[in-house]
Order: sequence, then C-alpha cells, then structure tokens
Amino acid sequence: MLKGMSPESVNQKPASAGGFPRPVLFISRCLGFDSCRYNGETIRDPFVEKLKPFVETGTLCPEVEAGLGVPRAPVRIVLHGDRPILYQPATGKDITPDMLAVTEAFRNETQAGEFDGFILKSRSPSCGFKDVKVYKSDGKDPRNISGSGSRGTGFFGGAIAETFMEKFGLPVEDEGRLLNFTIREHFLLRIFTLARFRMVKESNTIQALIDFHTDNKLLFLGMNEGGMRELGRITAAYNKKNLADTLDSYEKELKKTLVKPPSYKAMINSLQHAFGHVSRDLLPKERGFFLNLLEEYRDERIPLSVPVKLIASYAVRFDNGYLLRQNLLSPYPPGITDITDSGKGRDY
Repeated sequence: MLKGMSPESVNQKPASAGGFPRPVLFISRCLGFDSCRYNGETIRDPFVEKLKPFVETGTLCPEVEAGLGVPRAPVRIVLHGDRPILYQPATGKDITPDMLAVTEAFRNETQAGEFDGFILKSRSPSCGFKDVKVYKSDGKDPRNISGSGSRGTGFFGGAIAETFMEKFGLPVEDEGRLLNFTIREHFLLRIFTLARFRMVKESNTIQALIDFHTDNKLLFLGMNEGGMRELGRITAAYNKKNLADTLDSYEKELKKTLVKPPSYKAMINSLQHAFGHVSRDLLPKERGFFLNLLEEYRDERIPLSVPVKLIASYAVRFDNGYLLRQNLLSPYPPGITDITDSGKGRDY
C-alpha cells in the first residue's frame, strides 16, 4: 500500500447503514480529511461532509506522497517542448518522475473492485481529471510561459479517469461538478447501486442476483431499457456451472447501464410502469393528478423526486410489495442531497 493511503477503511466490506449499503469511495484527501493543501488548508466541501456518515473512504494526497511538504510552493502543469511536466516554479523542480511513480503505484496496488467511485479535487494539477489549466513554456525554460495555455487533465486524476472510469466503468467526479444537482444525483445512484451489487457478489448465490435484478428493474428501465433487458437475459441464462461468469457478465453490463444519466423520457416510461401497479386502486381524479405531475416533470417545472415520492406513497398506501422493494423509489439515503443546482436546466 502507498505509505500515504488512509488505511482505516480501504478494503472494508460495505456495511449496512439504515438499510442502505455503504459505498467505498476514494476521495482526494484535501476535501475535508487533512490539511494537505499547498497552503496548509483543508477544503470543507458540503457534499463530501454529508456523504461521510454513509460511505467508507480511502484518501490520498498525491503531491504529499510525491515528497512535497505542507505547506509548499504551488505546482503547475507546463507543456515544455513536446511533453507536459509537473513543475514547481518557485524551486525550479520537475516533479514529474515522482508523480508518475505515485500514480503507477496507486494503479498497480488498487484492485478494480476496491472502490465504488472517486471524488477528486477539481482543476488540481495532480488530482484534477478534467478542465485543468496547462501552461505552455517557450521550450527553453519552464518558468517562461508563453501563450494562453490550454485545458487538460492532472497527472494523477487523468490516470484515475483513464483506468477506473474508462476501463472499469466506475464513476469519477470532482467536487466542482458535483455542485450540479443532475450530476450529483446520478453519482449517488451509481455508487449505491454498485455497493448493492458488491453485496450480491459477497453472497455468491443466484438468488441474491435474482433479488437484486428484481429490486432494480424499474430503476434500470428508467436508466437504459436495453441494458435492463440484457441484464435480465444474463440472469435468466444462468446455469449451475457458471455463477462466477454470470456475475462477471452482469457486472460489466450493469456498469454500462448506469454510465449515462437517465433521460426524462425513459424515466417517465418507468414511472408509468410503476403507476400501472396501483392505478386501478385510485380515483379518477387521483389518476389525473399523477399524470399531470408527469407532464410537469416533462416540462421541467418539478424535479423527478416529486412523482417518485407520490408513487412511493401509493405503494405504502396499498401495501404493494413489488413497488415497496423497488430501489427506484429510494436509490440512496435521504438527506445526502438537496434540490440545489448550479446548472441551468436539464442537460439530458
């Protein structure tokens, strides 16, 4: 293990918290875990603070791991000649070899299933996984900056995205992007669903997989109908000789099914399916009220949570066992997120 990796929770099983599994997340250490920023400060991110009681965490500061102290002179990414370097202008040091060693050690020592997701420091030259400022030197001295520069990825964060997001299909975000309600909601949905599937793998029974698929059928329908059907096919094709292969195939398809935020059209389709389980027990005015809510959701006048909560109330009212077990109605613990959004309008 890297000497600076927080050991207290890595590799722990996701224990239950109020009926919910505990996702295992990697989070940049400066986001509320240690005073390891270049200026000796800690960033108290509100969303990370809300998450802490519900997740297990592993943390690391790659800059400290690379041998830089706290406090320290800032580093920057500089395109020097034909290659980017991690450079510390105040000291003239090229930190690139040390940072690459830390990055490779993390990738080599971290198993694909060790984490359910990643939250990285935004725009950091080490941890940022997108929109990181890249300076351009004159090709002679990295301290001599020319031109307006460009945007790229941090050394550590870019490697995390390449390996764990692109190759293994895990959610990777930064605290800046998670200010957006749609991105935040999608991230939570993914990490808690993946944590539930970790428990299926630990159970190592076909019944656990069947129950998982049943409990998430409406959620998957709202995420990706094609993915839902493929997951059902994988489950149905099981025979007693290939449970490990079945779980592996299911996990790969599950990650693909969850990778994109649900479209409002697909989610309306899922809600209509859910409504079909209780509609005959409702008065005509109640049915009309719910259908009007769906139109308000379609027109962006209300959030998704409003029709979902109404379906949940119907499930409780009529003691509908099928709906009560659906994770669509409560995919993650209440209270982690609220309806605040830095974005402008629906982006899906």
